[in-house]
Amino acid sequence: MTASPTEGTEPDPVGPVAVEPVRLGTAPGRWVLLATVLASGMAMLDASAVNVALPAIGRDLGAGLAGLQWTLSGYTLALASLILLGGALGDRYGRRRVFVVGTVWFAAASLGCGLAQTTGQLVAMRVLQGIGGALLTPGSLAIIQSSFPHADRPRAIGAWSAFGGVAGLVGPFLGGFLVDAVSWRWVFLVNAPLAVVVVLVAVRHVPESRDPHRTGRFDAPGAVWGALALAGVTYALISAGDGPGRPQVWVAAIVGVLAGVAFVVRERRAREPMLPTGVFADREFTGANLSTFAVYGALGGFSFFLVLQLQTVLGYSATAAGAAMIPSIVVLSLLSARAGAFAQRVGARLPMTLGPLVAAAGVLWLTRVGAGSSYWVDVLPGSLVSGVGLALLVAPLTATVLDAAPDHLAGVASGVNNAVARAAQLLAVAALPVVVGLSGDDYTEPATFSDGFRTAMVVCAVLMAAGGGLAWWTIGRDTLKADSAR
Repeated sequence: MTASPTEGTEPDPVGPVAVEPVRLGTAPGRWVLLATVLASGMAMLDASAVNVALPAIGRDLGAGLAGLQWTLSGYTLALASLILLGGALGDRYGRRRVFVVGTVWFAAASLGCGLAQTTGQLVAMRVLQGIGGALLTPGSLAIIQSSFPHADRPRAIGAWSAFGGVAGLVGPFLGGFLVDAVSWRWVFLVNAPLAVVVVLVAVRHVPESRDPHRTGRFDAPGAVWGALALAGVTYALISAGDGPGRPQVWVAAIVGVLAGVAFVVRERRAREPMLPTGVFADREFTGANLSTFAVYGALGGFSFFLVLQLQTVLGYSATAAGAAMIPSIVVLSLLSARAGAFAQRVGARLPMTLGPLVAAAGVLWLTRVGAGSSYWVDVLPGSLVSGVGLALLVAPLTATVLDAAPDHLAGVASGVNNAVARAAQLLAVAALPVVVGLSGDDYTEPATFSDGFRTAMVVCAVLMAAGGGLAWWTIGRDTLKADSAR
């Protein structure tokens, strides 16, 4: 790994470390955190707020369950497919530069979402929004990785996780308020002023960095095969809800699987692959990403179903459904920033194992949520417990992924982990309704949807627990702890 400035070496001005590395707790360090937190928080806020807005979108645009799934999946599909390319672009042309371009792109597409008049238009704009997210999301973590010296990174990532998590949880409340007070369209339109602040701070205060080894051609075929693989599988899963035996379902599934095979072959043979398969030779990098896939798949399915359950079955308004998650904000605020420091003391293995298990217990508690349920007895305890588990997990998980990869692959490592997380959420939202037997307008029928909800929560809890088991099996006892000593 590249030596930090505290070890007496001068950073390469165009290398993986920024020209003037900043220290956590200083004014320059706070500016870097502000830009990265606001940008990633904008994307997280948008994603979580859209969940709460889904019933209103369905009523206004006349969308069925498949339309609501595509409203989420169109964005996630583009994000998961192109986020590796976004990380590579940042490594090549400058992480700050690509980060700023992605922020502007994201804001412009958000305006398009807010002005959409049909479900098709909204889904198309969500795809474009996902492209912007693929440029800014890996950049936020790669900027932290390249701007701060090695000793400050776990705490910086912890702070990023804490504030980003808060944005993700404020999203449902803010989104619900906007839906009830004005219109679901403002869930997207509110991104524009946030993007202006991010661009101004980034241009003035964020140091530029890049990887000097990234000089060859881009892996465009890899990006195409990856996108086609995810698109084919996602289309097959969502379409299967209206009849799994239809020819288009099987054709899409076969195309997706074949494209996935082509993607793997391409990445193994390409001179400069979008996804360097060599990074998976590290057991901890592979294990952390497998754990990410399980946990974020559960999180995507859990979020999708819970907000619909609260509004469809319990009769909550959009604002009330969003407000139901507010106590979890306090949990994440208090614990996420400390989780990075905790992992430095005891190692990453313990929080990465314990966190998903605790979250699984909280999700299981939420199976109690149904017609006539009490918020204080049935909703709040499960939300708090799952929030504690996720707070324990997120910062150590992210720090482990970045620490396991060489510094000059910071953008790639961040991109891989984000791609894994988004692909997991994409597939969960597409597959879970099929698994639990929901389709068409079932989300408007309280009794039918409630039965599917309980089964979905059990599946999500199993996925959470699997993520903890994978971490225990693959992450070293002294990971991150040894870095603190060094």
